[in-house]
Amino acid sequence: MRIGIVHYVNSRPLSRGLLGAGGGDWICELLPPAVIADRLRDGSLDVGLVPSIELARIPGLLVVPGLAIAATHEVRSVLLVSQVPVAEIRSVALDENSRTSAALVRILLAERYGIEPEYRPARADLGAMLAVADAALLIGDPALAVPREQYVVLDLAGEWLELTGLPFVFAVWAARAEAAPRIPAGIFAASLATGLAQLDAIVGETAAETGLSEAVLRDYFTRNLSFRMGPAEQAGLAEYLRRAARAGLAPAGGPLEFLPVAVSGAG
Repeated sequence: MRIGIVHYVNSRPLSRGLLGAGGGDWICELLPPAVIADRLRDGSLDVGLVPSIELARIPGLLVVPGLAIAATHEVRSVLLVSQVPVAEIRSVALDENSRTSAALVRILLAERYGIEPEYRPARADLGAMLAVADAALLIGDPALAVPREQYVVLDLAGEWLELTGLPFVFAVWAARAEAAPRIPAGIFAASLATGLAQLDAIVGETAAETGLSEAVLRDYFTRNLSFRMGPAEQAGLAEYLRRAARAGLAPAGGPLEFLPVAVSGAG
C-alpha cells in the first residue's frame, strides 16, 4: 500500500506511527498536498492526506472516518498576507502547493469582503509573491514563519469560523475505492495515537528543524490544529464543498463516502 503524507509539520502527529513502520505492508512518501491529489487521481498512491477540495474533484475517494487536519478557530499556518488593507487588494499570489486554501481564500474574499481580485499561482516565497501581487496566500511551514507585525494578515480558518460558525477541515485521509480491501483496519487511528503519545518528541524535533520555538509549536499542535473529525468538522467540510461548488471552484457532489475502518484507537 502506497501512502502519501503532506510534507508540512502539521501532519506529524497524524503520521507518526506510519513513518518507519509497516514493513512490507505500506510505503510512505512525504509530498506537497497538490502532488498527493494528483497521484491519488492517477493511481500511483493508494491513500493520502488529501486537500479537502479534492474530495469533490477526484471521483471515488473514500474518507477515513474520525481523522483530519482541521481547525476549530485560528490555524496559524494558512494565511492571506497583504501589503494593503483588505478592501484594496486587487491581486493575490497563491501558493502553488495549495488547492483547498486557494479555493477558500476566493470564497472568503468574495463573501466576507465583497472583492474578487486577480489570482495567480506562485512559488511559496513571500517576498517574491508580494513583488508581483498585493497579497499572498501562504500555507504550511512558510506561513508559520511570517512576521505578522509587518503586514495585514487574515487567518483563513478564523475567517471561515466568522463566516459560518463552523470548524474548517483542510485535509483528510482518503483512499481510492479499489485500494480499500487492502488497507489494514485502524492503522491511521493508531498512528495518531502514537503521535499524541510522542508529542513532546515531535515538538522538540520540529523546533530543531525549523527554528520555531517549542512553545509556539506546542501551541500550534494542541490549540491551533485539531486532528479529529467529529460531527462539527463534517458539517464544516460539507459546507465548504457546497460553497466551493456554488462558486464554480469544484463540482457539486453527493454525501461523503467513508472507508469502513474503526477509529476507536485514536486516543
